[in-house]
Amino acid sequence: MKSSAVIPAWSKILRGQRPLLSIEITRRCPLHCPGCYAYQPEHLGGAVKLNELADFQGEELINGVLALVRRHRPLHVSIVGGEPLVRYRELDVLLPRLDRMGIEVQLVTSAVRPVPIAWRSIPSLHLVVSIDGLPADHNIRRAPATYDRILKHIAGHQFVVHCTVTRPMVGRPGYFAEFAEFWSAREEIRKIWFSLYTPQEGEVSAERLTLQDRRTILRELADLRRHFPKVELPDRVLDGYHHAPASPRECIFAQTTTCVSADLKTPIGPCQFGGKPVCSECGCVASAALASVGRYKLGGFVKVSDIFSWSQRIGHQVCRISPASAGIVAGPSSS
Repeated sequence: MKSSAVIPAWSKILRGQRPLLSIEITRRCPLHCPGCYAYQPEHLGGAVKLNELADFQGEELINGVLALVRRHRPLHVSIVGGEPLVRYRELDVLLPRLDRMGIEVQLVTSAVRPVPIAWRSIPSLHLVVSIDGLPADHNIRRAPATYDRILKHIAGHQFVVHCTVTRPMVGRPGYFAEFAEFWSAREEIRKIWFSLYTPQEGEVSAERLTLQDRRTILRELADLRRHFPKVELPDRVLDGYHHAPASPRECIFAQTTTCVSADLKTPIGPCQFGGKPVCSECGCVASAALASVGRYKLGGFVKVSDIFSWSQRIGHQVCRISPASAGIVAGPSSS
């Protein structure tokens, strides 16, 4: 979120609202990535799975998303899936509309199909492509969204590369440096982000990192910044990885983001991962950044997270007393 949006964001928090909105815009995805949280049985609480939800398209999807945005009035929208490019025709309409509404939009894709060139002219749009390591690993995990296809489909755009580090990537000397070198050399890439794999409670999988893995990875990633300026890992983010929130209630990102699934009504909680994430092993880059901000003490005395917590409690009390005066909209507003 841009610094100019900080005051409006706090204003929304004081009114009991959440300034961030994440939408699983479709249940559909041609990929079958190991460890994908969206298709896990517990992602939506266990009663229903993502691929069992209603899946809108055409005008019904466009109008549904716009109604959801008007209802929540976010400052920032993340569009995820499934694979958002499955609905590229609808996004051709939605993205310019959201831009005219003054909303920053982040779209996360596998780049399994071409990204429409017209999207280059949308100022508020921020494109992120998910890459699971070097080609030998990624091409197996994310077929048919292979390196060759991604490079072809992102040409002419500006993208952020996002890599979620899993255990199979650990232990090979120079792995992350080779990854950073490859993507840093691409003119289409403006930043490189690294997240750490976040497991669910009770998970036993080949993806899950050990505590020692996390320590080793974070040392390596910290060193990358000196050699590859496109690697965006500020100290505050690394600090957030080292000191992950103990629970969703302590995660500022979880508390400021409304997450909605593909039927545009099923909530995802306690955060975008759904289910029961192991917060002490959280590797979400947004959570890490905000966690560190939350620990900052204003004037050396009061933590930002405490102010946030007080603000939320005040906001919830205001909403219970007078939802109308708090600016809460009961249903979709007219256009």
